[in-house]
Amino acid sequence: MDENDLRDCFAMFALLRMSFGDTDIAYSNGAEKCYRIADAMLEARKKTPDLGITAVKPKRRSKYEKEAN
Repeated sequence: MDENDLRDCFAMFALLRMSFGDTDIAYSNGAEKCYRIADAMLEARKKTPDLGITAVKPKRRSKYEKEAN
């Protein structure tokens, strides 16, 4: 899944939330709002947390482990 697919997925979830939460949203610009939310979610993923369990870095596989798979 590349970043564009993830952006579309985030926008889809934002649209679902908007459609269940606010019944009076303007659907003409609803998609634009959803993609702005998706862009914000992608930016939030890029930030590195400083504290807590989310600050733990994922283990990188060595080239030997990658070749074995």
